[in-house]
Amino acid sequence: MRLRWVFALLLLIPLADALFLVVVADSIGAPATVALVVLTGLVGMLLVRAEGRHTIRSLQEKLATGEVPTKELMDGGLLIAAGAFLLTPGLVTDAIGFLIGVPLTRAPIRAGLERFVVGPYLDKKSGGFVTGTVYTGGFPNEGDTYDDDVYDVDGSSYRVDDE
Repeated sequence: MRLRWVFALLLLIPLADALFLVVVADSIGAPATVALVVLTGLVGMLLVRAEGRHTIRSLQEKLATGEVPTKELMDGGLLIAAGAFLLTPGLVTDAIGFLIGVPLTRAPIRAGLERFVVGPYLDKKSGGFVTGTVYTGGFPNEGDTYDDDVYDVDGSSYRVDDE
């Protein structure tokens, strides 16, 4: 179900970009629109480059002190995505790239990704240990049928059918 939304977004963003470029070109002219797209791309790349240097410096400081650089690694991934959006010609993709690239708006995007993407993924892989929702009501597979090699051993009964 989620994959369907990703595909829809991948199709809607270029469509919105093309439609918006047509509207802008109608109002300010084609040469000015091309210049605007090139200018936003160049300014965006300078922003991503500066933010990338700052993120690498923060990552190195965290590693030097022995801390885990989770925030910096997320920022690095987001900056790569921002760079991809900014390199794609269009005003909508440039706006998305600026939103991801600017530190003020990148922090809530990072927090949302940690909460809704990274946390559930790690929780699924670790059985709840990441968020602390570990299963505490008995054994998780209680009631499932067991393999033939597993025997239920308690004080009142033994079952051994091997010969």
